[in-house]
Amino acid sequence: MSLETLTAISPVDGRYRSKTKKLADYYSEFALIKYRVRVEIEYFIALCKIPLPQLQHIDPKVFPVLQDIYKNFSLEDAQKIKELEKVTNHDVKSVEYFIKEKFEELNISALQEFIHFGLTSQDINNTSIPLSILEADKECLKPLLNEVLQKISELAHEWEDIPMLAFTHGQPASPTKLGKELAVFAYRLDQQLKSLENIPYPAKFGGATGNFNAHFLAYPEVDWVAFGNHFVNNILGLDRSQLTTQIENYDFLAARFDNLKRIDSILIDLSRDIWQYISMGYFKQKIKKGEVGSSAMPHKVNPIDFENAEGNLGIASAIFDHLSVKLPISRLQRDLTDSTVLRNIGVPVSHVVIALNSLLKGLGKIELNQARLDEDLEKNWAVAAEAIQTILRREGYPKPYEALKDLTRKNEKITKESIHAFIETLKISDEIKTELKQITPFNYTGVKFEY
Repeated sequence: MSLETLTAISPVDGRYRSKTKKLADYYSEFALIKYRVRVEIEYFIALCKIPLPQLQHIDPKVFPVLQDIYKNFSLEDAQKIKELEKVTNHDVKSVEYFIKEKFEELNISALQEFIHFGLTSQDINNTSIPLSILEADKECLKPLLNEVLQKISELAHEWEDIPMLAFTHGQPASPTKLGKELAVFAYRLDQQLKSLENIPYPAKFGGATGNFNAHFLAYPEVDWVAFGNHFVNNILGLDRSQLTTQIENYDFLAARFDNLKRIDSILIDLSRDIWQYISMGYFKQKIKKGEVGSSAMPHKVNPIDFENAEGNLGIASAIFDHLSVKLPISRLQRDLTDSTVLRNIGVPVSHVVIALNSLLKGLGKIELNQARLDEDLEKNWAVAAEAIQTILRREGYPKPYEALKDLTRKNEKITKESIHAFIETLKISDEIKTELKQITPFNYTGVKFEY
């Protein structure tokens, strides 16, 4: 059976392929091989620019030709490397042999032993993978996250003056504004995105056990730490970890996954709240002609976009959790458990991308049903009790909380009329009574926030 979207085991490559296919440029096996070729070639060019004595006479005009090897890297090239791997049983060594063949074609085979010079596989993997993460974040993940943030912010501003009954512990509580409640999510998401920006993309580059042993032995006159820093930080655009074993420490990578978990949690919280508001009738959903909400109940328009988002974010968080807990732990100077785990980074990222697309679709379909919001506010005049007892506290009225407690708990239903009747029984000035009667569930919504 050939691998197609209908035969793929994972939904990120099957059912949701249209949402995740762009990520294949960064997280697929093809992408990993291409990034490895890119790092190997850029490393060779960097050695030439030191220059090492054996490389000082190379014509710089060959550098763009070498870079074309990875810039024009094809599926056929990747397949050739996979064929080499069948012989070598080593994925990174197969990349080295592939580039050596390219050197022969360019008539520079005399220099091919400086491909992968002094390196271990993890110098390539621990630069290729963070580089792929950086570029995937830039091109795929962060634009979608910012688009969701922008959409939430737009709705918050659109509904910033809409009063709404709040619910704490599932019970009616002091009123709020619909826009402000959405702005809470925008604020939280913005804070976490700023935090994400401050986490570096770490890379290990230092030879077999992180000490530049082979490099220093061969060329002790070269400042290899400075070279490594320049290559990783300036050429690749990553952040070189200064002290490592054979592999990257993964602490900052774990921090990135933990940060993404927090973002997932915020968006799950949003999805559940919007779902609840739809259930309460506060939002309606735009109906697309031809869509079916239920196979049995024709009237239903289910909040499936928010349910889909919640489910995918949950899966992503579970995998991010394993990545952040497992990767920083390695036996002595290196074990191989990180290798297979690293190949799965694209999986949780794909689930996040699927979820973000669902959220954008869902947020684009909801419409305000202000009549329902107003109905709940009108039914819950009891929430004005906090406001009244607060004014009474200000005026030094004895035991105002207890007075309002007796009122709200003895009456089965609190209405505008019963509240106003209660106010008339209070031994306060007419001016204060007038002030209290101005309070309604519709205007007792607190300060107006800037967001």
